[in-house]
Amino acid sequence: MTEQTSRRDLPACPVETTLMLIGDKWKVLILRDLLPGTKRFGELKRSLGSVSQKVLTAQLRDMEEKGLLQRKVYAEVPPRVEYTLTALGQSLRPILDAMAGWGEEYKASLGA
Repeated sequence: MTEQTSRRDLPACPVETTLMLIGDKWKVLILRDLLPGTKRFGELKRSLGSVSQKVLTAQLRDMEEKGLLQRKVYAEVPPRVEYTLTALGQSLRPILDAMAGWGEEYKASLGA
């Protein structure tokens, strides 16, 4: 998290705190796509499908500000920008794994 965010700015409930960080559909999918490793903006946009460039940019900036990912800009023409999860972002892996497991179980229960 940035210096501007302090403990007293966060909700008292830890679940609410987690949802504040990743409670958006696109943020969870961005995390999913970055868990295996670094990706460029265009790769993320293609992987996410229907997200607009404006929304994706806003979500990436917010996640960077909150310390979940880092952005690296290369001084090239055209500019190349890469996104990588920070250690804090990687620490969300068990949450996403649990969500994936639950989703699989739910889908299987519908087929039974």
